[in-house]
Amino acid sequence: MFEPDPALVSLVSQAGERAADTPVSSLFIGRWSSRAMTGEPIPDHVLFALFEAARFAPSSYNSQPWRFAFARRGEPEFEKLHACLSEPNRVWSRNASALVLVASKAAFTPDGKTEEMMSGSASFDAGAAWASLAFQASLLGWSTRAMGGFDRGLARAATQAPEGLKLEAMVAIGKRGDPALLPEDRRPLEKPNRRKKIKEIVFTGGFPADC
Repeated sequence: MFEPDPALVSLVSQAGERAADTPVSSLFIGRWSSRAMTGEPIPDHVLFALFEAARFAPSSYNSQPWRFAFARRGEPEFEKLHACLSEPNRVWSRNASALVLVASKAAFTPDGKTEEMMSGSASFDAGAAWASLAFQASLLGWSTRAMGGFDRGLARAATQAPEGLKLEAMVAIGKRGDPALLPEDRRPLEKPNRRKKIKEIVFTGGFPADC
């Protein structure tokens, strides 16, 4: 019988400067996306544990639309992915241990069927996979930061991504480093950011006009 890890089921209301209105696992309030990274190599058993966690994310019709292209720091492919990023993201992500391009594929053939159909939730499902990857990284002591600021045309060419893939985000993975590694204007940002209150995002029965 599966026994849950007590560290994962123990509920807390505080993790560092962050506080939850209702107690949850520290995994959720303790994780945050750093920019400062050490650049140290990421072992296979760590990197692929992150992809395994993503692989088991939920998806509509079990379509599993997520796709990942990755490169480690020091590899030529890393430089190609790094060159696709916007300048503000290139500055700090040069010290990432790996870069991952996250994509989604809307077309799929349901189990037991022969005709292909299009998923209306492929991006949503790929987001679930990214979240699983990020939380697994946090559990293993690694940091992740997803970026929407990249040139999708360059990224498609760099990875030879088929047109059927929607390029969703680029993710930097690394060990959290000293904020002094960052440009001076970025250092104050190197901390957990705030979250909206529950009352701002959760509503009973429907949505108010100003939500």
